[in-house]
Amino acid sequence: MSHAIIELRDVTYAFPDRDATLNGLTFHLHHGEKLGLFGPNGAGKSTMLHILMGLLTPDQGEVELFGVPMSDDKAFEAARLRIGFLFQHSDDQLFCPTVLDDVAFGPLNQGLTRDQAAERAREALETVGLAGFEERIPHRLSGGEKKLVALATVLAMKPEVLVLDEPTTGLSPEAKERLVEILKGLDLARLVVSHDPEFLAATTDRLIAMRDGRIRPGELKPHTHIHVHEEGDVPHQH
Repeated sequence: MSHAIIELRDVTYAFPDRDATLNGLTFHLHHGEKLGLFGPNGAGKSTMLHILMGLLTPDQGEVELFGVPMSDDKAFEAARLRIGFLFQHSDDQLFCPTVLDDVAFGPLNQGLTRDQAAERAREALETVGLAGFEERIPHRLSGGEKKLVALATVLAMKPEVLVLDEPTTGLSPEAKERLVEILKGLDLARLVVSHDPEFLAATTDRLIAMRDGRIRPGELKPHTHIHVHEEGDVPHQH
């Protein structure tokens, strides 16, 4: 069996002066998997993502990406060039004067020339439906536009796997629908963390739950259901 793309083994992490956020967490994602992760606030989901990206250092345990132990910052830097990580808050991902600069930033760090990076950026913006936004100022965009630009920064790097942290936060129904269509068109392994069951059902193949800093045993298949609320009489779908 091939190495997992992402593997965390017995990871423990506690913020200063707090109980452990992660308690011996073990997790893996393999090539071809489209995995949804859900759980209550405070379960440790975002902390787990920050550890696998090398943004936090675990107190105990091991992180392995693409079959390589993440033993130092240099190893994480190389792995991050292969992972498309979408932050929960787009403002954490957008920091350049123009949209084109933001989207070209990753390809430039991968060693592309300015012209090559700009071409990658334009292709990615077209993919997310924002062709023509190249000279726009990121902080003046709507929340949905910022999210799609942030996704373009990820796609421009031609990642081998996507890691998405609450990607529907602040999105309008139209922007969410666009995001679903984009992800459906990408044949990439992915880990999607979300409180939105409808979004997970549309963009992942299986679900796992997290609680108290650990992955709970077993899994659920994404699905929708139709029911009637107590106060209403019109069946509708979730």
